[in-house]
Amino acid sequence: MNGNRFFILLMAGCVCSCTAVSLRSPPQLTDTIQVQLITPPEPVSSQPGGLKPDSVQVQQALRALDGRTTHYPRDYEAYLLKGLIYYETRQFDRALTELDRVVSQAPRFHLAQMIRGDILLSRVAQVSGIGHNPVLHALPDSRYVLVEDLREEARTRIRAYLHAQDKRKLPGQLLRMGESVETAVLVDKQTHRLYLYGNTGADSPPELLYDFYVSTGRKRGNKAVRGDLRTPEGVYFVTSYTPGSQLPEKYGAAAFPINYPNELDQYQRKTGGGIWLHGITQRFYSRPPLDSEGCIVLSNIDLEHIVSLISPGSTPFIIAEHLDWLEQDVWLERKNELIQTLQTWQEDWESGDTARYLANYAPGFWGGGYDFDGWSRMKKKMLPRNNSSRISVNNLSLLAYSRRAEPGREIVIADFQLTYSAGDSNGSWKKRLYLEKNQDRWYVLHEANMRKKRTTMATVNRL
Repeated sequence: MNGNRFFILLMAGCVCSCTAVSLRSPPQLTDTIQVQLITPPEPVSSQPGGLKPDSVQVQQALRALDGRTTHYPRDYEAYLLKGLIYYETRQFDRALTELDRVVSQAPRFHLAQMIRGDILLSRVAQVSGIGHNPVLHALPDSRYVLVEDLREEARTRIRAYLHAQDKRKLPGQLLRMGESVETAVLVDKQTHRLYLYGNTGADSPPELLYDFYVSTGRKRGNKAVRGDLRTPEGVYFVTSYTPGSQLPEKYGAAAFPINYPNELDQYQRKTGGGIWLHGITQRFYSRPPLDSEGCIVLSNIDLEHIVSLISPGSTPFIIAEHLDWLEQDVWLERKNELIQTLQTWQEDWESGDTARYLANYAPGFWGGGYDFDGWSRMKKKMLPRNNSSRISVNNLSLLAYSRRAEPGREIVIADFQLTYSAGDSNGSWKKRLYLEKNQDRWYVLHEANMRKKRTTMATVNRL
């Protein structure tokens, strides 16, 4: 058997051996094997040559990808993207070297297998785009949907790379991390990226540690009811951890449940539950972009790499249709504005002046079984008896909702440890405030003292 024929059969085998994760109707989008480094991908023929290997944009792209693999040697997406760039610049041996590296170390990365096969097959047959070749066209319809899923995964990964945010910008959803919060997870549903940020100190911007491709719910939009197959959007917290050895095989290496529905979700009467960050069945490296029942799905390799960096009860988990990316000065101004809001709330509480204190609360306030009127009556009775109270706020995190998640509203969660003393009465507990901005001023929309809850396997049936 000559080499080229062997490669053709290898290409057919690697795709035909796949089993579908889901057999959804594939989206009708263009696809490409070419990588444009400035503009979005366009449908092209199999003939490379649109980029020059010594161009500034190519060299910058390769250096950036080299930086990713130096930081994280198992960043197989970076090797795949390098392979596509080398293919486009007619450096075929280098392209295959990068893709060989991927498939040898992650043989279940079926997208890398398919692109590698396209490159090899283009030597002897017409290849008009990713997966557009005679071998794959000959597959039965029941198998061909797998190719469409892989094409969509390729488009999603490439688009995210082409339109990656300036690393000098900061996520508007992550304004401050408390001293005990080591990391925060942010998910952008539009680009299917998960960002893991590290805490560099309360007065410093967070540091981006990792950036991964993820799959989300099969249906677009914000989750509202049980069974709608959508991924929720909002500010959540990781509640527990279950290792893969204690999970059904389909959840992969690990699972981290989050507290959906949170306090605001419950107030809005949203239903469902069992939303997790979890891995994938061992048969696959990754899943199509829209393929879960509402969970966030990460490759086992990437999930295993960050398991030790996620702390149940501490790690925030923020999900948005599209994250807000801010210039550092805008980000800092927003953070300081909210810190000042909390300082005012604290001082007004300590003053014992009921009117001053209640001026911090929104007319639509709810919490602890009270609406605004009930809260006001209760506080009018309590505050005069404790006019010597002292309040301190520590371990403060400030976490914002995307403006698209709550149209027309700006909502930020302040999560902190509160210490209270008044005469012989004192105590310390974890408190959570939902702050809403109205006419250039922030008000307390919801207030709660937090108690630990543990999510169990039973909640998986409540999606």
